[in-house]
Formats: sequence, structure tokens, C-alpha cells
Amino acid sequence: MRILYDSKMAQHKTPFGTLRTGESCVLRVFVPRTSGAVGMRLMLENCDGAPVCEHPFRAETQAEEYTIYRCEFSVTERGLYYYWFYVEKENGGFRLFKQGHDTNMEAGDKWQVSVIPADFTVPDYARGAVMYQIMPDRFCKHGDCDLTDKLRPFTVHENWNDTPEFRPDENGTVWNKDFFGGNFKGIQEKLPYLRQLGVSILYLNPIFMAYSNHRYDTADYKRPDPMLGTEEDFAALCREAHRSGIRIILDGVFSHTGSNSVYFDADGVFGGGAASDPDSPYRRWYRFSHYPDRYEAWWGIRTLPCVEELEESYVNYIIEDEDSVVAHWMALGADGFRLDVVDELPDEFVLRLKRRIRGINPQALLLGEVWEDASNKRAYSVSRRYFVDAELDSVMNYPWRTAILNYVTGSDDGRDFGEAVMTIAENYPPQVLACVMNHLGTHDTPRILTVLGDSFFGTKDEKAERFLSPEARTRAVDRLRRAAFLQFTLPGMPSIYYGDEAGMEGFEDPFCRRCYPWGAEDTALRDYYAALCRMKNTIGVLRDGDVRMLRAGEGRLAFARRDETTTAKIYVNQSGVPWHIGNEGRLGFGSAVGHDGAGYTLEDGGFCLLLTPA
Repeated sequence: MRILYDSKMAQHKTPFGTLRTGESCVLRVFVPRTSGAVGMRLMLENCDGAPVCEHPFRAETQAEEYTIYRCEFSVTERGLYYYWFYVEKENGGFRLFKQGHDTNMEAGDKWQVSVIPADFTVPDYARGAVMYQIMPDRFCKHGDCDLTDKLRPFTVHENWNDTPEFRPDENGTVWNKDFFGGNFKGIQEKLPYLRQLGVSILYLNPIFMAYSNHRYDTADYKRPDPMLGTEEDFAALCREAHRSGIRIILDGVFSHTGSNSVYFDADGVFGGGAASDPDSPYRRWYRFSHYPDRYEAWWGIRTLPCVEELEESYVNYIIEDEDSVVAHWMALGADGFRLDVVDELPDEFVLRLKRRIRGINPQALLLGEVWEDASNKRAYSVSRRYFVDAELDSVMNYPWRTAILNYVTGSDDGRDFGEAVMTIAENYPPQVLACVMNHLGTHDTPRILTVLGDSFFGTKDEKAERFLSPEARTRAVDRLRRAAFLQFTLPGMPSIYYGDEAGMEGFEDPFCRRCYPWGAEDTALRDYYAALCRMKNTIGVLRDGDVRMLRAGEGRLAFARRDETTTAKIYVNQSGVPWHIGNEGRLGFGSAVGHDGAGYTLEDGGFCLLLTPA
């Protein structure tokens, strides 16, 4: 008989998940009476493996063949902690570790618990909101902008439906200097569409002045790119978005700048930059190994020189000055920021930025790009303090994206999905979980329909002209309907990458960055996304309820969302045969689901959401 302890179960640990500073936590471990145990101790360590403290258990009661040992403890210092148990016997004892949902003697993993600030809050509007991500150059063009100051050379496509340039020059460089002319006025023109779809947060990829079409090579943090329009155009977009109940989040690219920028000026375009003037006020921002031609660059890309984020003049410029970069854009109407490659930004920088934007607007949102479990992320041998210091309100949720895609494509029968969902739910603060960015596609991934319908590994030239066959597209859309249903019913903010709702296809960059197909949308798919948005926006438990996995395996998923008034049960069937789920409540949303008086039945490929009072 095994010793029983599962931190995800209330009978073993309360409260579930993270702890607030000073909050009491009760652990119960079920130890077989035949084990010879006479006592237990909780062994608590910090994120670097150093012992923090020990807490004794006491034998609380007997249950069938087990003695239940109970321990109550609290932690006053914020941080990421790990724990294990020491089981005492008359002659010695042994260590007890985690092995999946079970325990194991002397080998295995440690359990994780984060202690977060007692006053950790996130913006109310972000909890369960529907987000929409836009690459500004590729969404909508309205009128023409003054391109006098646009960094050269550049080209502008005459045909909105062209394939973006992808072929390198003779030196193997792809310059990303072709534009389609999408702009602020174009986004403003489409606000009624976004509001009707059900969107309440817009996340815009970089808008700062830059050389490239993706604009992750900032040239001037305080100017909009001329291709997008003026400051007044941006302010007008924000004013109209706010009137429509939509908030705007900007992409903050603060770990590096462009080499062709006011600050670095490798090409001598601006004058006074770190590479063109040894006495430049920006010289201390960069890490030169040999001035001016050798310097630290992001992933070795010479057009993206890294900055010293904690150089005080840089911190002041980006964060602290009266007209700092974040203050400048928030004064124009921005509601927060998504931090690009946040793991490359020091914790101190992120925390100071968070404090400043919250000082400007107590409801400002700060979201970070993290590809792993952000609660235990280590970068450059340091455990990041995103949650334990309340640095970030939200992160991009790649672990759930992976889990959803593996399930709907059949490479996982649901077991891994269930584990991934509950691991993130346990490790993330409930505040963060309510507004975690749940995405199926972004500018950094192939289009979701392509992922779900095509596993082609050809050349770039082949991928540029490759689209799904009718049969493959039908299969991909069928999978996407289930994937998006899961995306919208899990906790957090479902994020739609512009055009995914319209049925866009495309492999990796730049094919995932084509222009929105106005007038050629898949209207049935778009209407389905609108229905999902209505579901998310009108069923309160989907915005604020907790999550518990009920079943995960053999192709079948069931999980519950609960708040004080309502329970929603979500079912998805990929078992290959019908699934009778009984009378579990009122049907709130579904596909391929029937009711015969004895209960609901899901056909293979079916899914549904059932509602009952709590």
C-alpha cells in the first residue's frame, strides 16, 4: 500500500494552489498502518533548494487501513517553495517525494507551493475577457499616412492579398521591409466589428517607430511608426475603443532596440546614438565588447542590440521620467503592456514598470511573454518572481495551447490535457489564472488551421503557396471548433489572433502574418467564434469560476467551473463512440449533443457545456 498524498485534492491540501503571505495551510497525508511510521515532518525548501523550516505532523485520526497525519503551517515571506516529507520510524525513517499523483520513497519530485502577496490584485475587466491580437500592418488600412519620416528603404504592396516577402538577399538576410499599410485608422474603422464579435481587450503588436514591418526593432519609443499614423490617430483609436468598452494593450519591447534607432544609430541616420557618437547619452545602454562594431545582440541578430535594462538612465527613460515611454503612451490612452521576452528583463525592471503603470492607472494590465510554466520559470540561473512579487497580472499560456492541440489532434487521449490544466491551475495564483492569456495562435506560431490540418515540412517556397485541401480543411475546422471550445471554457482570457476566426491559413512567419481577408472570410467559422464570445461574456462562471478536472482519458474530457452561484460542466468526446453523460443540467452550449429524456449523449467529436445552480 502506498502512502497517499495528492496536493490537487482538498482532502490532502487546503487551500488549493498558491498561498497568501501568512495564510494557514493544512496538509493531510494518509499513511498505511502497516508502514511502521510513528511520525512525520514537513520539509520546506526555497527555490534554490536551501532548507527553510520543518513542521511536525500529528496523527489526527484513523481511516480504514490508514493513519491520517495532519500538519498546519503558514509562510510569511513571499517566494517559490518546494516541499517533501520525512516519515519517521522506530529505527530511522525515509524521505517521501512526488511521483505523478502518487508518492514514492527516496526518489521523485518535490511538491511546489508559491506564497504570493496578500494584496495581489488584477484588473477586474481582464478576468475572463475576450482578447484580440492584431499585427497593425496586416489588419486594416484606411486612407494614407504621411511617410516622409518612414525609415528607408521600404516597399508598400499594392495588392492587400499578396504573400509577404520571405526570400533572403544575397547575404542570407530577410529584411522585413515590405509593408501593406495597415494603420490606426484602419483598426478604428473595424472597432464595431470587434465589439460585435465580443472583444473587450485589443493587444497590438509593436507600434513604435521601427524599420521593419514587425516593429520589434524599435527606432524611437516615443513616436508611432509613420506607416501607422500620428499620435493623434492613436489617441483617437483609444478614445473610440474606450467608448466601445474595449481596452488597448501595447507590446513593450524593452530588452533590445533596433540598430537603426535614435539610441544606437548604427547607420548614422539619426546622429547622437551609441554607435555613432562615443559621447552619446545612450552609450551606457549597450554592451560593447569592441566599440563600435562588436556588441551584445538579441540571439546574435546584429540589428537587435541588447540593452542594459537596469542602467538608471534607461530605467528613467522607459519607466520613471514624467514623460517616460510607458507614461507617454498611457497619456495617449493605452491601458497596459505586454512585455516581449519578459524572461530577459530583470525582475527589478518589471516590478518598477508594474508600479509605475499602476500609479498612472490602478487598472492597468501587465502581461508577459512566457513559453513555459511561469510560476517556476528560471532564466539565466535565477528563479523569476513574476507572481510571488505580483510583477505580472497575466502571461501567455503556451502550456495549455500545447495540451489543447495534442488532445484535439489525437496524440493525447486526454490524460496529459488533464494534468496540464490542473498543474497550471495549481501553480498560478487564482487572480492570474482568471486572466491568463489563452491562445491557439500568435504571430510567433503557424496559423491554427494549418497546425490542425497540415504537417508539411517543405521549403519556404513550397510553404508560401501551400494551402489545405478541401478534405484537410474540413478536418482542421472540425478540430478547431473543439479546440476553441476548450480555449473559451477554461479559466482566463481567450485570445483570438486576427483572422483565425475568419479561417486564415499559413505556416510560420511570415505566412502566419498575411493580411486579414476582408470580404473573403469563412463566415460560418466567424459566426462560431462570435457564439463562443457570447458564451464567455454572458456565463459568469466562465469568467470567474475555479476549475476542477472530473475525467481525462480514453478520449473523454470533463471538467467543472464553479463559483458561488453556478456550476458549469464541460464535456468533450473523442473516444470514437457515443458518450452518455446523464442529466447534468441545462444545455448552455454544444455540438453533436442529444437528449433523450434519460440524459445527454455526446456523439464522437461532440462537446457541450451544462449549467446547474451551485
